[in-house]
Amino acid sequence: MKGVVKSWKYPSILLFGIGVSNVGAWIYLIALNLIILEMTGSPLAVAALYILKPLATLCTNFWSGSMIDRLNKRNLMVTLDLFRALFIATLPFLSSLWSIYAVVFLINIASSMFEPTSMTYITKLIPVEDRKRFNALRSLIDSGGFLIGPAIAGLLFIIGTPIFAIYINAIALFLSGVVTMLMPNLEKHSQAHFDEKLSFEVVKKDWIVVLNFSRRYAYIMFVYFLFGCVMVMTSAIDSLEVAFAKEVLSLSDSKYGFLVGIAGAGIVIGSIVNTMIAHKSSTSLLIGLGSLFVSGGYIVYAFSNSFLIAAIGFFILSFSLAFANTGFHTFYQNNIPVDMMGRIGSIYGLIEAVLVIIATIIIGLAAQLIAIQYVVIIGTIVMLLISIMLFSFTIQPSKEKLYSTAK
Repeated sequence: MKGVVKSWKYPSILLFGIGVSNVGAWIYLIALNLIILEMTGSPLAVAALYILKPLATLCTNFWSGSMIDRLNKRNLMVTLDLFRALFIATLPFLSSLWSIYAVVFLINIASSMFEPTSMTYITKLIPVEDRKRFNALRSLIDSGGFLIGPAIAGLLFIIGTPIFAIYINAIALFLSGVVTMLMPNLEKHSQAHFDEKLSFEVVKKDWIVVLNFSRRYAYIMFVYFLFGCVMVMTSAIDSLEVAFAKEVLSLSDSKYGFLVGIAGAGIVIGSIVNTMIAHKSSTSLLIGLGSLFVSGGYIVYAFSNSFLIAAIGFFILSFSLAFANTGFHTFYQNNIPVDMMGRIGSIYGLIEAVLVIIATIIIGLAAQLIAIQYVVIIGTIVMLLISIMLFSFTIQPSKEKLYSTAK
């Protein structure tokens, strides 16, 4: 028992830091939306905030992976947390909309670098046999942030202002950086190639390395890509969520809020169940079946014509997300070389960002030309077909070793 507690000391500290950061991110998002809306009175100005994230990914990910793989991951995570905390703290002092967009863009650049950096560090820290359990716990913490973050934001707006909430998030990120400093420095004795200067030639060489790896391990990267495509479709379909609720289901604001609450409940319940059974479940089934049920939930939602049916669909898809994400992250950590994770995660993240933008534009334009429900149905059918293909790949007996924790 003592050994188990000791072995989970650092993962627990890391999960705490992730939890603090996630709750802070929700507070920041809601507060910033309110600040922009109050400043401009324009929903379009608020919508522009959501364009900045994929735009930052496009501007960053083609080179950031090369840097991530050459730097100390713990120190980079601390630097990115403190960088974001500092810039978020400057937002209340800005009076120009464009200056706010510029700072938010810089914050999003740091965030797009943080994800592949933390994934690499987590893989180095967590032993193979514990990764599935850790990923399940992380899904639970992420789902908790989904509920707790907006709730805390609401309380902060009651006792203060959105600007006060912005400062709280800056403090949360600062705390996350401090907590990360307490983590072990896993690379202090392996600094040999960290001093290599970042240049066009280095980035070009790294793209070729990733391309060659993708060719050599086509099955692994195809599973990665298919899962990414499922997530791309969820993002694109979600962009029509409010319009679907209002125009197709004729829901009031309060009923729509209740529908979102049901999705939140599904995420939390799914994450709790996932935490209890994930370590006993096959990684291949977590990815394959999880993705199938996510798509199935979207199908129910797309064909719904009442609040009840839409709520059932929302619950199914949100309940299943934790299983799919846990399976995918475990598969990724067990099959991607840790010294290439920064480059692979960044480059494939760039591809996903491009696909999200393209799919969202296509679905948005289609919704202007034909009925929203038809567009959502077509989108969910495409997602289901991708999920079926993903499921068929993950259950191949010849690939079972790739999903095993016995490495």
